[in-house]
Amino acid sequence: MAKRTPLYARHAALGAKLVDFGGWDMPLHYGSQLDEHHRVRRVAGVFDVSHMTVVDFADPDPTRALLRHLLANDVARLYPGKALYTCMLNEAGGVIDDLIVYDRGETGYRLVLNAATRDKDLTWIAPHAERFGAAWRERDDLAMLAVQGPEALARLESVLGADTLTAVRALKPFHALETDHGFIARTGYTGEDGVEILPSAATVPELWDQIVAAGVAPCGLGARDTLRLEAGMNLYGRDMDETTTPLVSGLGWTVAWEPAERDFIGRAALERQRATGAPQTFVGLVLEERGVLRGHQHVFDDGREIGQITSGTFSPTLNRAIALARVDTGVGARCQVEIRGKRLPARVVKPPFVRHGRALIE
Repeated sequence: MAKRTPLYARHAALGAKLVDFGGWDMPLHYGSQLDEHHRVRRVAGVFDVSHMTVVDFADPDPTRALLRHLLANDVARLYPGKALYTCMLNEAGGVIDDLIVYDRGETGYRLVLNAATRDKDLTWIAPHAERFGAAWRERDDLAMLAVQGPEALARLESVLGADTLTAVRALKPFHALETDHGFIARTGYTGEDGVEILPSAATVPELWDQIVAAGVAPCGLGARDTLRLEAGMNLYGRDMDETTTPLVSGLGWTVAWEPAERDFIGRAALERQRATGAPQTFVGLVLEERGVLRGHQHVFDDGREIGQITSGTFSPTLNRAIALARVDTGVGARCQVEIRGKRLPARVVKPPFVRHGRALIE
């Protein structure tokens, strides 16, 4: 039987189309995925992301040493209230998972992991944490909401109160604070302004009701996917996995090479790949004819296959098909994508495609 978040009854009552996602019954949409997408780009939407895995480490010192070894980015860059996006790698440099880590000062560190990778992530973390003497616990007593859109913060004023909202507005991106409503971070997965809130599982239904009553539209996984793809954000299992490194997945910027003596897991493999040159590169594609780009479609250059699409969709904001693709290094400005036996022209661009409601490509 699939797992359910504390908001399952709310989703069912709203008429959500529920689907299995990583072993969870989750809302795909509440009637119109397209409307939900536009609502986030133009106003504000709320996503139930309580299926995400939250892990807390209580003791800062051993945890800092653990995470500097376990993660490709360096938590030494953090300070209380700051967050960091990073990858957790295997010895071959493959991506076990991508995650966000928060420095909570004397309280320790918080990791937010993907739902579909929970079991393998915790299995990987456990022996390393034991070796470093870093005690941890999974926080299944917490829920998680993402409130995203240009009016997200304004709509939250009636929910959070003026004083809390002022403190949240003062946060820079990838910063967080503790509030009476839960842990609130200026993070998200849509390319829009907003926050992610981690209240208790017991109080999240009431908080959800208050947010919806404030004019924030409930949104499902369908809109979340088109929004993140427009924003050029990777999805684990599609755009990277244990067979690909950050250097071929557009995530080289998440690897902290300095200090050179920091021996994080996968470093040696990444250094070898960096020295020889990554065989592939991660690019954006814009289809120049009618059609829809999808994952696993083959990409060609003058008759030679050069790679595959990892994620593709029809962009509601741009009204055209877009994709992320892993292709041979040295790809030019144009290529072709095979769709139903036909090779259609596409333009190679640098993601993101859309950010803060604004098209970044012509």
